[in-house]
Amino acid sequence: MAILDQIPRNGRILVIRIRSLGDCVLTTPALRILKAARPDCHVGVVVESRFHDLFTENPDIDYLLEPEYLAVVRFDADLCLNLHGGIRSLALTIASGARWRAGFGHFKGTWVYNVLIPRAQQILGEERTVHTAEHLASAMFHLGALKQDIPRARLFARPEQTAQPYAVLHAMASAPEKTWPAERFLKIAHHLQKAMGLDPVFIGAAMDDLSPFSSFRCVQGASLQQVQSLLAGASLFIGNDSGPAHMAAAFGLPVVVLFGSSDPVVWAPWKTVSEVLVARDSIARVTLEEVIAALERLKVKV
Repeated sequence: MAILDQIPRNGRILVIRIRSLGDCVLTTPALRILKAARPDCHVGVVVESRFHDLFTENPDIDYLLEPEYLAVVRFDADLCLNLHGGIRSLALTIASGARWRAGFGHFKGTWVYNVLIPRAQQILGEERTVHTAEHLASAMFHLGALKQDIPRARLFARPEQTAQPYAVLHAMASAPEKTWPAERFLKIAHHLQKAMGLDPVFIGAAMDDLSPFSSFRCVQGASLQQVQSLLAGASLFIGNDSGPAHMAAAFGLPVVVLFGSSDPVVWAPWKTVSEVLVARDSIARVTLEEVIAALERLKVKV
C-alpha cells in the first residue's frame, strides 16, 4: 500500500524545503499534487522566513514553519518529506519523530529514512535529464499520488496597477558567469520602450548595484510579496537565470531567460511561454540581436 494511503484521516504531512528562491517556487507544483492526493491532511512546509511570502495564500499549504527543532517537534507529523537533503534538513527530519520519513536515495544519511525515494527517471519511467519541477513532483508520485501532468508553479499576489503596461527586467544573478552585460540590458530596455510600448522596470536585491539602470524605474530591496505583485501585473519578463525568472513563470508571464553555466533543461521556465538563450562558455556570447529576435517570436500583447 502506498504511503499516502496509510496516513490516517486528517493526518499531518511535513515537507522540509528550507530554501532557496527558485527551489521554493518549483516546489509548489509538487505541493499541489500532494494536497490533491490527500486534501484531508494538514500540510506544513518548513522554510526560512525570508521565503514565507512565496507560500502565503497558497491553498495547498496549511502551516509555514521555521526550520527550528521545536517547531518541527510540535507539528507532530505522520509523514516527514525532506526535499532539501542537507545536514540541517536531516536533523529536522530526525526531530520530526514522524512514523514515515522520506528522502531521496542520493541524500546523505539515508539511514534516517524508512522511505527512500528513487531517481526521478525511475519514477517517471523516462531516462533523460529532468526539470527540477519534475524531480520534486516525482517524490509525490512515489509516495502514492496519481501520476499526472505536472502543473505550473503557483504564487499568489494582487497585480500592481499602472497606467502604462510594463516589462520586468532582472539583470542580476548569483555569479558573474550567469550575468549578461548591463549595457545590453540597457539597450533591451530602450527597445522595449520604443518598439514595444512597454515601460522597463528593473528589479534587484538591496545589495545589488542598479545604478546602470537609473534612467528607468528601479525596484530595489522590495519584499518578495511586492515583487510578486509587480510580476503579477507585468506583460513580460526578461532576465538572467535566477529565482525571479521562476517567479515570473509561475504567474504565466512570457519570459526571456539568458543562461550561462546552468543547465537550461533542469532550470528552464516551467510551463509558460518562453525563450531560452544559452551560451555555456560565456553568457556574454548571447547577442543583443538574439534577445530582440526572441522578443519578436514571443509576440507579446500589451
